[in-house]
Amino acid sequence: MSVVLQNIENELKLRHNYPYKWFRKQNDVWDRKTNFIYQTTHWQSLLLKISSIAKNEKFNEQQLFQYTANRWYNFWSAKAVEYIFSDLHPVSPVLNTKDAKKDFYLFGIPFDHKTSVFPKGFNRSLAYAQKHRSKLIEWFFNNQSTQRRHHFKNRLFIVVYAQNGEHWKLKAEISLLKKAIEKYVKTFRREQLHSFTFADDQKTLSDIIWVIK
Repeated sequence: MSVVLQNIENELKLRHNYPYKWFRKQNDVWDRKTNFIYQTTHWQSLLLKISSIAKNEKFNEQQLFQYTANRWYNFWSAKAVEYIFSDLHPVSPVLNTKDAKKDFYLFGIPFDHKTSVFPKGFNRSLAYAQKHRSKLIEWFFNNQSTQRRHHFKNRLFIVVYAQNGEHWKLKAEISLLKKAIEKYVKTFRREQLHSFTFADDQKTLSDIIWVIK
């Protein structure tokens, strides 16, 4: 694994020393207050910035910590996944880096990617979801956040599932994600994609890459 990916993994795992919870749903107001996560690669630097903002702007520090740390954790895990895809031969980059609806082209097919924990709200077992991938994909699209990246365009879901129930921690297992993604791309066939029509008669292609530990 490259030095860049190893560094991201090391920093992300420092988040594991603290409980993972949200005090509120993600929203545009709190996102704007915490957008420094995009330029902050180190965990200790993140803690200092959180403390400074909480003090200077009279935020509840614990609530600000959880919101910011979770956004930071999810963002840098997603960046690592994007790096992994970009290094693979069948993948081409999207030239417009501000395109919120696609991250890359896989064999010429545009895709956004999203790493998601196996959702409690799906109310079905892992075995059922693996056998009925289209049901879980449809659930993800219909229950996605209504914030900036909300859309019904092509998307690859990297779904993490930990046998001990701590699914969120697998987002930091970059080497594990890398192996799963490389295996998926190596054996990829267009025919395996699931097709949906969510809105405006637009066809959406999607699939799941499973990461289970």
